[in-house]
Amino acid sequence: MTVRAEAGGAGGSVKGMASGAEQTSASGRAGLVTSPHRLASAAGRDVLRQGGNAIEAAIAIAAMLCVTMPHFTGLGGDGFWLIANGASGDTAPLAISGIGQAAQHLPPGLSGGDVIPMRGPASALTSAATVAAWEAAYRVSREQWGGTLSWASLLAPAIAAAADGFATSRSQDFWYTYRAAEMVDASTWHGFARTFLPDGRAPDAGERFRQPALASTLRRLADGGPREFYEGDVAARMARGLQSAGSPLTRDDLAATRVHVSHALTMPYADGLLATLPPPTQGVTTLQIMGILARKGFGDCAHGSATYYHRLVEAVKQAFIDRDRYVADPEFADVPVETMLSDAHLRAAASRIDDRIALEWPHRFREGDTVYFAATDAAGRAVSVLQTIYFDWGSGVMAGDTGVLWHNRGAAFRPADSGHPNALMPGKRPFHTLNPGMYLKGGRARLLYGTQGADGQPQTLSALLTRLIDYGMTPQAALSHPRFLLGRTFSDSRDNLKLESDAGEAVFAALAERGHAVAPLPKHSPLAGQAGVIAIAEDGLATGAHDPRSDGAAMAA
Repeated sequence: MTVRAEAGGAGGSVKGMASGAEQTSASGRAGLVTSPHRLASAAGRDVLRQGGNAIEAAIAIAAMLCVTMPHFTGLGGDGFWLIANGASGDTAPLAISGIGQAAQHLPPGLSGGDVIPMRGPASALTSAATVAAWEAAYRVSREQWGGTLSWASLLAPAIAAAADGFATSRSQDFWYTYRAAEMVDASTWHGFARTFLPDGRAPDAGERFRQPALASTLRRLADGGPREFYEGDVAARMARGLQSAGSPLTRDDLAATRVHVSHALTMPYADGLLATLPPPTQGVTTLQIMGILARKGFGDCAHGSATYYHRLVEAVKQAFIDRDRYVADPEFADVPVETMLSDAHLRAAASRIDDRIALEWPHRFREGDTVYFAATDAAGRAVSVLQTIYFDWGSGVMAGDTGVLWHNRGAAFRPADSGHPNALMPGKRPFHTLNPGMYLKGGRARLLYGTQGADGQPQTLSALLTRLIDYGMTPQAALSHPRFLLGRTFSDSRDNLKLESDAGEAVFAALAERGHAVAPLPKHSPLAGQAGVIAIAEDGLATGAHDPRSDGAAMAA
């Protein structure tokens, strides 16, 4: 078996994923989509052209991404949806939290204090709720939006891509290369090679890649409906495969998988309302960062200056302290959201930010990779979504012969006897970094946004939202400017401030003088996340873009 040599670290050998010659933005009034893969964007655009609504377009995108970006998302992962119906005066979007629950019967060691493995069968501890989230969204489309497109028709493009194949993306090629040394361990990457290393090797960028087993599973879901994944023959085969590999998940655990549907968590900002997912996601963390920045202000701060980056970074530090202390499954732990978002709490945090000096950063890093996509339709309805298998390539474990790669979100739990609110317990949902967002005015969605990047998600969102709202940038401009990442990454274990080099030498010098340990990233580095944005004007014109760091694009109906 041969795979390519491992890539270098974060010092400059990591290349951006997109070529500058490709158009990643679009505008239109009949609906618009954005996603990190062009085939997925095209699938959503085609649904809109067929008269489908934003939810139907998003389901087609979601399914296609499970095929074309298997290193970041899949049926064996989790999904998070924000849905706004476009009616003036609505107070908050609908939030669908598709988070799999921990197995009811955990291995004896993990039920005690053992550290949870990051890869392999023992990391596949939670059920997968991506398909259940599609089911909940599809129900909203049919029952509240008058959706008419069949479930099977929305999965059809993904089935064709899995069966016939597609050109391996640069993003997939990058993550093949990066994990090359690990993938050959069949005891950890259980069953992985059969699907993802055909003929004993990783396909090159541009080479056709087929997933016949996944195509068969998707056909069964198309014919039998979404519950086939949890209660049908597919569920039985996945459970047998997972248990054979050494995962504690059973068929009963899969059947018990349900999503949580609620109103979004919201907070005023400028003259609008920021909306995100409630705990156990870090959506509250993004809101805290923006609330701290609102109280610090940007009136005296030029965009792109050292002070601009310093304030964002220091607000991140303040919010992450609360995140790591409190955020967990609210059905098992007290998460003081109201206190965390109170004016007094946010003002106190803002007062601790000194423009002259950086605070220390002693907190652990969480890695993970996801896909962000969004859709809006001619009626002004909007959907903002993130899907994940946690780490790139998830747990590395295939669920039997189904072609489904299982996630490792169970590794986000703290040890069972840690006493932490996010400690592992049967039936509990783990802390999640995913937090897609919306910005609304008068109940109508004006911005849809989200990003890949685990700990980097709220950091990237703080840059995007300040650029879009406070500095009035277009989606393409906001996405193209330099971004930062505070903390460790998979390729750089130093707790430093990583900043894309096009921020300029003067900014690097000024940040270092304030006490930041600054390390350069290449311009448009994939380590800075892959984000998407759609802006919807009052007259209904939607303008969207996907990150120049990705293989994606926005497309108009």
